[in-house]
Amino acid sequence: MTPAQAQTGTPAATDDRAAPNEIIVTARLRNESLRDVPMMIETFSAQRLSDINVRDIADFIGKTPNISITQAQNVGTQFVTVRGISQVRNGESPVAIVVDGVQQVSPAQFGQNLFDLQGIEVVTGPQGALYGRNAIGGAIIINTRQPTDTLSGSASVSGGNGNDYRGYASISGPLTSNIKALVAGSYRDFGGYYDNIYLNKKQDPATEASIRGIIHADVASDLTAIVKVQYNRATGGALNYQYQATNTLPGNPCFVDPANPFDYGRFDANDVSRTFCSKQVGRAKRKLFNTSLNLTYEADFGTIRNIIAYDYIWNYYGGTQAPYLASINSPAFWNGTATQFERVKAISNEFRITSKDDVPLRWMVGAYYLDTRRVVSITTGVNNDEGVVTPVYLTPVTTGPNPTSSFSGSRNHNIAAAFFGNVSYDITEKLELAAALRYDIDQRRQFVLPYQTAAVPDGCTITATGNCTNKASYNLLQPKVSARYKITPAISIFTDWGVGFRSGQFNPNGTAIAAADAGILGVTDELQQEEARTVEAGFKAEFLNRTLRVNGTWYSTIDKNSLYYLFFAPTSQQILVNIDKIKNSGYEFQVNYHPVRELELFGSFGATRGKIRSYAADPTAIGNRAPYIPKNTWSAGAITHLPLNNAFGLFGRADIEGHGSQYWDPQNTSARKAYQLVNLAFGVEGLSDTTWSLTANVNNVFDKEYNAEFVSGGYVQPAIPRNWNVELKYKF
Repeated sequence: MTPAQAQTGTPAATDDRAAPNEIIVTARLRNESLRDVPMMIETFSAQRLSDINVRDIADFIGKTPNISITQAQNVGTQFVTVRGISQVRNGESPVAIVVDGVQQVSPAQFGQNLFDLQGIEVVTGPQGALYGRNAIGGAIIINTRQPTDTLSGSASVSGGNGNDYRGYASISGPLTSNIKALVAGSYRDFGGYYDNIYLNKKQDPATEASIRGIIHADVASDLTAIVKVQYNRATGGALNYQYQATNTLPGNPCFVDPANPFDYGRFDANDVSRTFCSKQVGRAKRKLFNTSLNLTYEADFGTIRNIIAYDYIWNYYGGTQAPYLASINSPAFWNGTATQFERVKAISNEFRITSKDDVPLRWMVGAYYLDTRRVVSITTGVNNDEGVVTPVYLTPVTTGPNPTSSFSGSRNHNIAAAFFGNVSYDITEKLELAAALRYDIDQRRQFVLPYQTAAVPDGCTITATGNCTNKASYNLLQPKVSARYKITPAISIFTDWGVGFRSGQFNPNGTAIAAADAGILGVTDELQQEEARTVEAGFKAEFLNRTLRVNGTWYSTIDKNSLYYLFFAPTSQQILVNIDKIKNSGYEFQVNYHPVRELELFGSFGATRGKIRSYAADPTAIGNRAPYIPKNTWSAGAITHLPLNNAFGLFGRADIEGHGSQYWDPQNTSARKAYQLVNLAFGVEGLSDTTWSLTANVNNVFDKEYNAEFVSGGYVQPAIPRNWNVELKYKF
């Protein structure tokens, strides 16, 4: 392992296309062999990421059991579900997302194009004792390529359907004898898949550009400093939804029938439409900036590390309000415009001291601090039939084509802190016992803008802003204990028990009153913190000289105060609700086999049975399947690198992803049926030290139609259709 790999914790699965040797992971914040870690981890080396054509987060999540993702609404919005622990709009992530050692502070940061990667680890199960709040379902550890000791680089260009053109380039090497650097960038220009038949243009065009710079300095023989700066800017479509209750005019699907506008009983999660009729194409913009300083000191007893980071997130979207059509003759509050704006500034710092890895008693202690300042607004506006959407940020608009009709907004200041420690001890060569403990506290302040049109706190006015603040504090002690026993050097069994924690938060102030007036039960202005307790037992095994790797586990989780999402169309409010108790139980299975050097076979299967055990807002839902949870997820495939001679070879990949049925609401209104996606790739590649490849990739080969999301009440967004690209890569 290189010093850069040891620094970033890169999965060290070999990239030389040989049968896998030792795979090093950092799920427990230290370098360990994959087979020795008592938890389920799916690893993706740089070569594996290239082989399966990973260009965004959905590409590798689809190959991981019991984890699913929904990408909808606008650029930067996605919802991850891990072992039944779900994410919802404007809510915290259910997994810790750690990029180059820095934990992301907002879910909006997760949905970036991925490029120049060194490795990814996906860890399932509660990791609160190691990663703190929001690691309630697991952790995703992403490592980008680090500066190299010699000059090296890579680049790619690709083109595909939907006028999808992408490219990236990276160059790395030494600047001085003790300083090395890397610069990488990517760009995407996408024309769109979906037609707006009213405007005769594409509904979902997008662009995205990123640049990343890393400097690695050996300040002294035992002290290194890594400075990283990254900027991302993206635009895209927004609110590409259909409202299934809408009755349109005969022969004109873009206009509501005023005589019979809505049929509120016509909801079907499997009813898919890929055409749109909005008067304006919804638009979203996102800007992300991140910089960090990682200082590492190698002492005689171990490692002292401090990582300080600054994050800036700017996120906006605007589009047509429900029912998302060109007509503005809908009844009452329907069919205006809708916008949402968010700006986040955050400073984080993590300090930890870690013992050496090669000793029987291994330990770690540390502390974490996060200061987050977030402003957010949600609005609706009058649609004056001019085909535009006036941007609204923190002040209502009174003039122009879309004067604001409803406005809610707040300034939020959150301070989170944690203290943590863990220890693992090899009682014998075969038996390891480990324990971890972390205490997290999250203090939140919501300053409600006194001029919002929704309800404000009692006594809150423009001249008495001291009454405009809501306060709450959330905290939990998160223990985890585990045991691993090696039956043989290649076969081990493990068990663990742990607690996960996700902070509570505020809905927009006045949400509860508006929901109650509309007959929606169970909505509160403040959400309770979520707590999950999980017991797990599993095994890991390697056979045939490590060419066959098989892992499996069973788990059971009691999840208290799980989050559920509601949409309130009149004010475009995105409401979060607690479900009192859900029980999730299931299992995962992974297999990877290299029968010969040139061929890899892989497969995984995960199943989760999520049942609502307690729900005071709607007792009739008790016993129903929990929302957002696929009944199962699975994948299977084969990858081959077949040399033709010393200079050229063929590459091929075929895989299939399975996604089980799932409901989207506690009432189990409509289940999206199970579906499968077939993906193929074929190409030629060079086999010398300076390598190249030309590859054709096709995802969703049979163009399976399904909805990416079904929001309770009949709001649906179609999933990505069949898409293909041809990519040329070069590496030296």
